[in-house]
Amino acid sequence: MATQKKLALIGYGKMGRLIDQMASEYGFEVVARVDIGDEKPRFGECDVAIEFSTPQAAPDNLRRLAELQLPAVSGTTGWFEHLPSVSEAVRRNNTGLVWSPNFSVGVAVFRRLVGLAAELLKDEIEYGAWAWEIHHATKQDAPSGTLLQLVDTMREHGYERNIDASASRAGKHPGTHEIGFDSSADTITLRHSARSREGFARGALKSANWIIGRKGVYTFDDVLFGAGNAT
Repeated sequence: MATQKKLALIGYGKMGRLIDQMASEYGFEVVARVDIGDEKPRFGECDVAIEFSTPQAAPDNLRRLAELQLPAVSGTTGWFEHLPSVSEAVRRNNTGLVWSPNFSVGVAVFRRLVGLAAELLKDEIEYGAWAWEIHHATKQDAPSGTLLQLVDTMREHGYERNIDASASRAGKHPGTHEIGFDSSADTITLRHSARSREGFARGALKSANWIIGRKGVYTFDDVLFGAGNAT
């Protein structure tokens, strides 16, 4: 039987606990569970860390993991203005990081479809566009990192007209993202709806296996579709 890899969980909320339950399926033994407020956790035995904490805590968490030369996966959103300093810490300490606003395989494929639609409609001036999402009431960032990334994807594929973006927060909804294009003749709607957090947990665990032994900063797209040059 193969030796299990040692995993640290940074943030032990709903996502952390779900990843803990599923870790053994991906060959991991969870040896450290660090929640908000825990002091001086030890990671000496760990091969990799998965970080799902808060927007306020994530940058310091990731810089500290980099200083420990512990490769990491971060699914926290709302902190990406600190990505340059976190990336610098990862490069300086010769370790690895996978970050993403969303670790769902379905969302990654959805984003590629959104990019293709934006490219095909970029010169069709009669089509206006919108981006909308709904998440559970306790999600801290609105709009989410995923919705902002979808809008960025549309821009990257040449759609330069206005994109009306909005976000709803209510109940226990795990997440729906919708991109639409509307004209006087017809409407095109692309939608991804998560049924649970399971897909996010599986993507994070897949990424944790992938980043072990790699150096640099990557996104979930690199994990799924092939790594380009690390940033």
